[in-house]
Amino acid sequence: MTKEKSKWRTKLHDIIYEADTPAGKWFDISLLILILVSIVLVMVESVEEIRLQHQNLIVTLEWVVTILFTLEYFARIITINKPKSYIFSFYGIIDFLSTIPMYLSFFFVGANAFIALRGLRLLRIFRILKLAQFVGESDNLVRAMKNSRAKIIVFLVAVLSMSIILGTLMYLVEAGQDSGFDSIPRSVYWTIVTLTTVGYGDIAPASAIGQFIAAIIMILGYGIIAVPTGIVSAEYVNKKKIHVNTQSCINCGKEGHKDEADFCYNCGNKLHD
Repeated sequence: MTKEKSKWRTKLHDIIYEADTPAGKWFDISLLILILVSIVLVMVESVEEIRLQHQNLIVTLEWVVTILFTLEYFARIITINKPKSYIFSFYGIIDFLSTIPMYLSFFFVGANAFIALRGLRLLRIFRILKLAQFVGESDNLVRAMKNSRAKIIVFLVAVLSMSIILGTLMYLVEAGQDSGFDSIPRSVYWTIVTLTTVGYGDIAPASAIGQFIAAIIMILGYGIIAVPTGIVSAEYVNKKKIHVNTQSCINCGKEGHKDEADFCYNCGNKLHD
């Protein structure tokens, strides 16, 4: 690879994969607008009156968006040394699945059934919103959730056990009341719905004792919802925050490196300045 070509790939890589440079920020803003336009087109196309009246315009705009996304997809592939690391990554698969439906509809009749896959483009917004402070905060949050998983699992097991006990109790109390508690699984379902404060209203206790137990479950629900939040929050506050930037490895495409890092944490490749 010639030196000029290497510089060209490096510059294009900085624009596409990073947000610390002015060009990178403008690229992300443009891409964000393009994604929002695409999502609006998918939503508008689902309205039959609008689709029938402006079908040609919608199809034309969708092809323009699809072609631009296709160019971006291939640009991401050619600007890293290991294209497979992007192609088979989560966002690489999302990019592919959200772009391919229009091409399928061009070659195959009935491929419009895959049109909903274009809605996956909305997931690309999470990649674009990669400002340094958000990346660092998200890493800390994920780390706090991982460190809290044992406590959360114990909590969930306790809640499930309580739901089974209370559901069984409601089944016994409401037996013969024709209130919908006709089996223990259905009663447990009602308990979980009530405990999480969702309350569909498809089942309701009829007896006074059942209503009293239901009131207790509702009150417990408010306290239970706060427990996992408190567990993760405590772990989040106690952990030292690590500041990372949006610099992406040109070799493997990994992001989320520390500010002082000189080498990629995944492949060991030297990070360019």
